Amino acid sequence: MGVSFVERPGGRIAYEVHGQGPLVVLSHGMGENRGSFRHLVPLLVEAGYRVAAVDVRGHGASSAGWPTYAPAEVGADLLAVVRDLGGGPATLVGSSSSAAAVVFAATDAPELVSGIVQIGAFVGQAKPNPALRLAQFVVLRSPRLFGAFHRTLFPVRRPADDTAYRKAMVATLREPGRMAATRGVVAPVEPHWTTRAPQVRQPVLVLMGTKDPDFPDPGAEARAARRLFATAEARMIDDAGHYPHADSPAATAAPLVEFLAVTAGA
Repeated sequence: MGVSFVERPGGRIAYEVHGQGPLVVLSHGMGENRGSFRHLVPLLVEAGYRVAAVDVRGHGASSAGWPTYAPAEVGADLLAVVRDLGGGPATLVGSSSSAAAVVFAATDAPELVSGIVQIGAFVGQAKPNPALRLAQFVVLRSPRLFGAFHRTLFPVRRPADDTAYRKAMVATLREPGRMAATRGVVAPVEPHWTTRAPQVRQPVLVLMGTKDPDFPDPGAEARAARRLFATAEARMIDDAGHYPHADSPAATAAPLVEFLAVTAGA
């Protein structure tokens, strides 16, 4: 299936569907696009799932120039995709910044969401020192520097096609409005997803790479996320970085498929 679009107030959201079976919706992190899941999608399709990989608002083939990129609105976009595909219910998988969005979606429309998965979720709100703030300011305004930063999030191994993927990602980020969207999805906003987490009644799976460089202690971050939910499990992916679905797709798919057997009734 090719790229499809769902209309939303302020623009349209692009997504691509593969496979047949219970619905799984994948949502990437800042600056990326649905290609982030290119190595995970075939494994989920092989396991018997219908997989929709979404371009977050402002990213990939989705519209640029949105008035807000708040996680609650990204979550609403994911729900719009679920409705566009027949209403699910679906299991929502959010990577990095999208890990917040799936929490809002699960609480805003619980009838459409059978479970959520957070990959590399940020529990605390970081307070960088002045030097780090300056570095973030520069990186989040330069597609080239963002690409260099993105490479550091694979500290152990990189996919064989990583160079080609990153080149295409940086090319997209050079389009008007794309870097603004990248900054927008990580801008501080209230309420923080952690205040919504206790309201989630669906099962939750927290996945984290053991070598995720975004956290001083990835295991502690994963456990902190797990404790926020009523029913949750945390699983660590050995020697994986911030994007375990890209650098360790088989190891990521294994606990995810186990989880889907429960949430999707497969």
